[in-house]
Amino acid sequence: MIGRLPQYGHVLTNANVWSHDGKWIVYDVRSRADGSIFDGDRIERVNVGTGEVQVLYRAEHGAKCGVATCSPVDERVVFILGPERPTADWEYGPAHRQGVVWSDGRVVRLDARDLAAPYTPGALRGGSHVHVFSADGEWVSFTYNDAVVHSEQRNVGVSVFGRAVTPRGRHARNHDGSAFSVLVTQTTAQPRAGSDEIRRAFEDAWVGDRGYVRADGMRQRRAIAFQGEVITGQGEGISELFVAHLPEDLTVAGDGLLEGTAERLPAPPSGVVCRRLTRTEGRVFPGLVGSPRHWVRSSPDGSAIACLMKDEAGVVQMFLVSPRDGEVRQLTRNAASIGSAFTWSPDGRRIAHVMDGSVCVTDVASGRTQRVTERERDGGPGAEACVFSPDGERVAFTRVTGGWNQVFVVEVG
Repeated sequence: MIGRLPQYGHVLTNANVWSHDGKWIVYDVRSRADGSIFDGDRIERVNVGTGEVQVLYRAEHGAKCGVATCSPVDERVVFILGPERPTADWEYGPAHRQGVVWSDGRVVRLDARDLAAPYTPGALRGGSHVHVFSADGEWVSFTYNDAVVHSEQRNVGVSVFGRAVTPRGRHARNHDGSAFSVLVTQTTAQPRAGSDEIRRAFEDAWVGDRGYVRADGMRQRRAIAFQGEVITGQGEGISELFVAHLPEDLTVAGDGLLEGTAERLPAPPSGVVCRRLTRTEGRVFPGLVGSPRHWVRSSPDGSAIACLMKDEAGVVQMFLVSPRDGEVRQLTRNAASIGSAFTWSPDGRRIAHVMDGSVCVTDVASGRTQRVTERERDGGPGAEACVFSPDGERVAFTRVTGGWNQVFVVEVG
């Protein structure tokens, strides 16, 4: 364990919790011992070498904050901030949160918000969540819920730095943003059975550090993989893997308005192309698993996207999917189910995850899984995160110790 033993639960995000130089781990704090209630008011970081704890941000006016991730190229940290001075009609929730960016003691808003029609291109009308920097630190991905069109249609969006946005409407909950934000997925409230229409887009990941090489031999510079909920021919909702190709310019409208209307969600920019990669309806256990909750993750070279599905015996295994053609390869064949979110090592050779009460590392070439912590019959490593360090030598994870969720590091080099 690193850092002091506090009377609150530490919570790690599922990726990018290490500072770019590998010296710090960032996390949020929550009042419940296991961190299951989003009620924290601080973003902290702990020095891996010394155990020193620093408070990066303390929320004010009743706001809650959390789900922090680091930039891979500099000291910036991005995280969720809930409403300040919350009211009965605007309290913390999926459509009432925003991204903020910390740097050198200063915090700026990431995504602008405009709740007054006509809405503003580049501003959102709801809440963003789980913000992750691209490998070059220039873009940030997130998931999104709309506050104007009230529905369960979660989407995936992107914020691009370098073009600040000021809402043109007037509303008490409007605010500026330091980046231009758009949605890059399109969902429908009632997808047709057996179609590729998506009801929810969620648990996303950047594809590759520099994108990936498409089937036509050209490099797709920016792409996002995500889980999309579709409806099978039998009328059941399952999660499948999709990929969205992104153009370099996200400011040009496509078939719909970037800012949306009072009746329609914001539409993706011109040039965004979404493609379904997996079709698992015919499997014994169709779809990507929802438990453990996991975010799909791409190899650094972009050639494979890792996800979790059950094998024919009902055991949760790791599978690799090619973004080029959707080819699926089962990676692990373990007797025990994988039990957590996971990350790739920077060299693309290993994947860290929890299984059977241990932090484990699976070799991508052979599929062999090795324990790197002792098996714990009760409790054990948490399911929310298992994150490789930038040098690939360590893995950060959590476990309950002294009654509270704590941050741990294990050497795996």
